[in-house]
Amino acid sequence: MSTSARRPLRLGPRSVTALVLISLIGVMAFGWPLLADSSAAVTSHSTDAPWLFAALLPLLVAVVVATISDSGMDAKAVAMLGVLAAVGAALRPLGAGTAGLEPMFFLMVLSGRVLGPGFGFVLGAVTMFASALLTGGVGPWMPFQMLSMGWFTMGAGLLPGPERLRGRGELLMLSVYGFVAAFAYGTIMNLYGWTIVPGPASGVSFEAGAPVQENVARFVAYVLATSLGWDLGRAALTVVLTLAVGGTLLKALRRATRRADFEAQVTFEAPGGSPHGEAPHRTYVTYDPE
Repeated sequence: MSTSARRPLRLGPRSVTALVLISLIGVMAFGWPLLADSSAAVTSHSTDAPWLFAALLPLLVAVVVATISDSGMDAKAVAMLGVLAAVGAALRPLGAGTAGLEPMFFLMVLSGRVLGPGFGFVLGAVTMFASALLTGGVGPWMPFQMLSMGWFTMGAGLLPGPERLRGRGELLMLSVYGFVAAFAYGTIMNLYGWTIVPGPASGVSFEAGAPVQENVARFVAYVLATSLGWDLGRAALTVVLTLAVGGTLLKALRRATRRADFEAQVTFEAPGGSPHGEAPHRTYVTYDPE
């Protein structure tokens, strides 16, 4: 099967533009407290979260629309997005709240790998949104979780293509990515929580108006002191599940994309003469099997 068939949401110029825009907004939303002065209302994201969510939803739609324009995605890809988001949302409650054990992360890694970075970002964000509705976890933190999970899943789609690395090597690469990205996800979400949770006057508390380098040092100490164990549980489970069932699930996802045949090209040929001396036009769907 061709690489393009495996990645129905491949990045085109419009998709890249939409993803860059949404990522820039996300970086500003996470990082602006570090640049704010001491009089700014950085002790709560409750005021900026609704604005971020309002910007996030149309931008997610823009990514999908841009991908349709760039690569011809159809209703089959949207249906797969819905199915994977539902499965991911159902997996989240199985481990949430237990030492960071969250099985949905390994599914996001594998889905992003097979379906590409554009599909991955939308899938990660939609899955987190759906899981928040399912678990009652709707709050000012939700748009930040959507962004973080979108980046997490998109990263898997940006790894070297399956034509370069397959089999055990591919699983090892995905395991390493899942391990590192699980810590990255936790670190990014810590940046959200660190600025809004009042802390004692210590070396790990956020200090509005302090120099950026000083707050960065405080943040690193905060992460090491508060969430390292939680992130380790998430990372370890992602590695274990990826190595244990990753090969089977990758085959299933690739088979699903092959059968959906998202990017089949219709060509018209006129093979040899008919009994009446005419070359009847027949329609053939070109397809490159795996």
